[in-house]
Amino acid sequence: MARVKTTLSIDESLMRQVRIRAARSNKSQSEVLEAALREGLGIIERIRAKARLSEEEALDIASKAVHEVRAQNGRKRKP
Repeated sequence: MARVKTTLSIDESLMRQVRIRAARSNKSQSEVLEAALREGLGIIERIRAKARLSEEEALDIASKAVHEVRAQNGRKRKP
C-alpha cells in the first residue's frame, strides 16, 4: 500500500500517548497512529453495517462510546 506523508494538528496529550505506546511496543509513531485510525474507522463501519445508520449517526454513537470508556478509565486511575 502506498504511503502518504501528511501533517496533522492533534492534542498534545494524545501525541504523548502515541509516543509512549510506540516506545513500549517498539513501533514507529506512524505505525501506532495508523493502527489507531484503522481500528477507529473499522468500529464506525461495523456500527453502520449493523444498524444501517448514516455515517454521521454512526460517528455520533462511536464518539459517545469512546467518551464513556474514557470517563470510566479516568475514574479507575484516580486514587
